[in-house]
Order: sequence, then C-alpha cells, then structure tokens
Amino acid sequence: MSEAQETATNLIAELRQLEDQLDEVNKTLEAQRELLRRRRLAMPAAIINNVEMLKQDFKRLESDVLEDQTELRQLRVLSEMSTRITNSLDIDTVLQETMELVIVLTNAERGYIVLTNDDTGELEFRISSEGGLMGPAMASSDRPQISMTVVNEVIDTGEPLLADNAFKDERLSENQSIINFTLRSVLCVPLRYKERITGVVYVDNRLVAGIFTERELNLMMAFANTAAVAIANAGMYMRAEQNLAAITHVKELMDNIFSSVGSGIIAIDSNDLVHTFNRAASEFLDLQPEVAVGYDVAQVMRNAALELQDHLEHVKQHDMDHSLELSAELPGRGQVALALSLSPLKDSNDTTHGVTLVMDDVTHLYEHETTINAMKRILPEGMVDKINEIANIEMGGLRREVTCLFADVRPWITLPDVAASEKLRILNQYQAIATVCIHESGGIVDKYMGNEVMALFNTQLNPIHNHAQMALECGLLMRDRFVELYQESGIEPDPHYYIIGMFTGDATLGNVGSFQRREFTALGNSINTARRIQENAAPGAITIVQQTLDHFLANNDGRRHYDFQPRDPIYGKGLSVGMQAYEVYRSA
Repeated sequence: MSEAQETATNLIAELRQLEDQLDEVNKTLEAQRELLRRRRLAMPAAIINNVEMLKQDFKRLESDVLEDQTELRQLRVLSEMSTRITNSLDIDTVLQETMELVIVLTNAERGYIVLTNDDTGELEFRISSEGGLMGPAMASSDRPQISMTVVNEVIDTGEPLLADNAFKDERLSENQSIINFTLRSVLCVPLRYKERITGVVYVDNRLVAGIFTERELNLMMAFANTAAVAIANAGMYMRAEQNLAAITHVKELMDNIFSSVGSGIIAIDSNDLVHTFNRAASEFLDLQPEVAVGYDVAQVMRNAALELQDHLEHVKQHDMDHSLELSAELPGRGQVALALSLSPLKDSNDTTHGVTLVMDDVTHLYEHETTINAMKRILPEGMVDKINEIANIEMGGLRREVTCLFADVRPWITLPDVAASEKLRILNQYQAIATVCIHESGGIVDKYMGNEVMALFNTQLNPIHNHAQMALECGLLMRDRFVELYQESGIEPDPHYYIIGMFTGDATLGNVGSFQRREFTALGNSINTARRIQENAAPGAITIVQQTLDHFLANNDGRRHYDFQPRDPIYGKGLSVGMQAYEVYRSA
C-alpha cells in the first residue's frame, strides 16, 4: 500500500471513529434531554441540531474522501496504463489488459475498442473485454451486440456520449439496439489522433442504470487520448516493420541476384568507397568481399593489380558510360583478359552518386580469338567461320571430285649452307607466301611437309565449281610472288626454285583420327597421282595433266587466259600408261 493510500485509509478510519463518538454524544444528549423533560425543563434544540449537522458533515466528508480515493486510484491506474501502452509494441495485448482494467474501474459490464480501417473505411472490432482479441476480418453477424448507432454518432461528431439510463435518454430511447440489447448504461468516447477520429472506446452495462458519471467519462477520455496515440504509433511501427521486411527481402533478393550474376559488379559511392562487391567480382579478382567492401576503390584495385583510377575519374567528370578491355597479371590467377563497363551510379532524381563497374572475364574469348587467328594462318577466313562444319563431318569421309595441288616451295638442295635455324626461317618465308596464295585462290592447306605444301580445292568446306582453274591460278600466283621474293632477296635462280604439280579427280574427304584428336584430309588415288605429277615436274614449272586441263576447259570463267605447253608424258609409280602433261603459263 502506497503512502497516499495509507493516508486516505487512516483519514477514513478517523472520520468513522469521530462519527462513533458523535453517536455516543448524541445518545448522551438525548438521555439528558429526557431527564430535563421529566423535570419540566427543556434543552436548547440547537444543541441536538448542531450535533446532527456535524454528523452529516462527517458523512459528506467521508464520502468525499472515498470519492477522491476512487478517483486517485483511477488516475493512478490510468497513469500505469499510459506508461504500459506507450512503452509497448505489442499494442493488442496491452490494450486488452488495459481494457479489462477500465471495466473494473468504471464498473462496466463489457468494453470494446472499434477502429476505422484506413483502406476500406469499415469499422473493425479490435479489442473485446468479453472475448479477447478480435481480428479485422470478423463478419458482421459475429460482431458483439452493442449499439452501432452510438458508435457511428461518436465517430461522426467526434464528441463523447454518456447515457446513464439509455431507456429513458431521449437521444437513445427509440434506438432499436438499445431496446433489443437491453442496454442501461452506455459510455462511448472517440479515439482522436491529430484531429482525425480513428475509432472509439465503448463500454456499457446491460443491468445497472446510472453507473457512469462525469468522472468515468473523464477517465475514458484520458484513456482514449493515450490509446489513440499508442495505436497510431503501433501502426507506424508495424508498417515500418513491414517496410523493413520488404526492404530486407528486396535486399536479399538483390544480393542473391548480384551473387548469381556471371558478371562482376562493383558499386562505388561518391567517396570512392566500394559499396557492392559480388561473388563474380571476388572470383575474377581473387579478392574476398571483406577486404573490398568499405575500402577505397584505388586500394582495392591496387590489391588486384589493376589501375582504373583514370577511367573512374573520366566517368565522374563527364557523367557518361565508358568501356574498355585490358589484360592484366592478377595475383593468384595469372594473365587474364577483362572487359570493363563503367557507368554513373544515379538515384531516382538522376543525380550521380558514384560509379558502377561491371566486369566480364573474357580470357577464354581472348584465348579463342588467339586460336582462331592462328587457324587463319592455316585456313582462309571463310573456312574458319565454318569450323563447326569441320567438326560435324563424319569420320568415314565423303567421295568428291577435287583438284589437289602439291608445291615444293624451295627444294632442300637449293638452300644455302647455313645453320638449321636459318634454313627453317628461309623455308617459313616461302611457305608463308604459298599459304597466302592458296587462301587467296579459295583453297585450303591440307598439310605442310617440310619444304612442301598440299592444298585442296572443292572440298565440303570450300566448294568451287571451277576448282581446276582456281588451282591453276594458285600456282601462277605463287610463281609471281616467288619472283617478287627473289628480287627482294637479290637472287636470280635459273631455273626458279618452286616445283608445282596438280591433278583433278575423285578423292575421299573427311576426318581421320579419333574423337579426341582428328584431322580433316583427303585420301585416294587422285591425291597420290597429284604427288607423282609434282615429283616429275621440272624446277620452276607448274605442271598439269589431261584430266585437269579437261576440267578447266569445261568450267573456266573465261576472264583469264593461259598458255598450255605440252611436255613429255609423266610416268611414275603405280602408273602403267604415261599421262599427257602440260606446263602452264599466263598468256601474253
């Protein structure tokens, strides 16, 4: 018991003790008045009246003390409720507990908190003293039996309503709900937050009339004011929690997206600090996020052996995108090729607050391009574009008419007496010229054999209807280019070094080898015959036989003219009959 409660209790006890003493005095005075009356004497009436008035004063004083004590208790409980409500985030539970206290303090039978839904405008029963918490989805048929007329009037007017005898109250006497629900005492006060009515607090008693007074009204108004603020704060907290949960979900989603994106993403704020560093960036640069996020981008890039400061400054100064490719030696990874795209990092107002850097590891593309370039030194560009077709050609091969050309670009006996490395350099010089001539004429290099090269025309990869003519053109082009090389080298070979022969006929073309290692080539008697023709050709001559001449005469484009000089037939291994041969020159 508090000191104030103990003082009030002692005061009431003293008042009642004084009342008992007055009763004793009054009895004594009555006895004295009767004794005087017998002796035909009279006691002044004022004495008895004054004692009676004093007793009435004591009664009123005791009642006032009790009233004050009740009001003090109510205010004390209201203060405790206010503290609990304003300090709690579980607003429904606290409001339920405090509503039960309100019921006790006001001697109400039931109590409810009714709120207006901000989205639908409908009334929702949130708190019930007789049934616990109520969800907003409660059907109208399940709602408590209270006077909605009272509730709607308080919401519409914003003024509290107190009816100490609802049946006799002119405002409510014709209200059907008052009659049907046998309501006696009704007290309803508005919940007001920032001049907006958000709901009501409603209490009633169906049995006793006049149970609510101005004191209960003031108590309920004070409670409603605190509850309205607490409900609003709880609503804002709940919305903040929902927003935070949504933001957290979005952030987690974005983190998952950033983490799963194959490109490295680095976000840099206006202070040049790394804000975002995803998994791909960590793998590309071989840096863990914890040594990148929150650190100066220049330091992070230095740790990765990259120099990007100038590029970052360019994006910030010009407020525009910037792309580049670079090759760098990264710690832990070695030589890599990176494609970088830098963009201004803007907010919803199109204000730049940093730079976004997107990087892709293109090392494999760089290696692929290097391989393609190497292949282009062996195959024509158009042939390289058909690389997939080469892979899809069956291992068994395909029978096809082709023209096969063999060229000895510089016979061994013509090479000077120099070191082997120098001999190799000279041979590569001649082979390079021969390769370019083959490609320019639409042929493909089948293989290199030291100082010799084999070329094919009209394979599946380079179909040419006038392939014999294009092989002839290739041989003549080699002659022209070799003459230019002789002049550059200051030599005048007589006869010329090259020995070129070719044959037109059917051959089997396809991949040979295994699925792990294969090679596209041509096989058959036609290929062997082309080799025999080249072996029997004279130095400095381009030699063909009748089959190639026949194909040329039937399919040439007529734009170029050639001179075919007959020579002795060619005999060789596997040839029972000599073949009519011709040496080819450009027509004057």
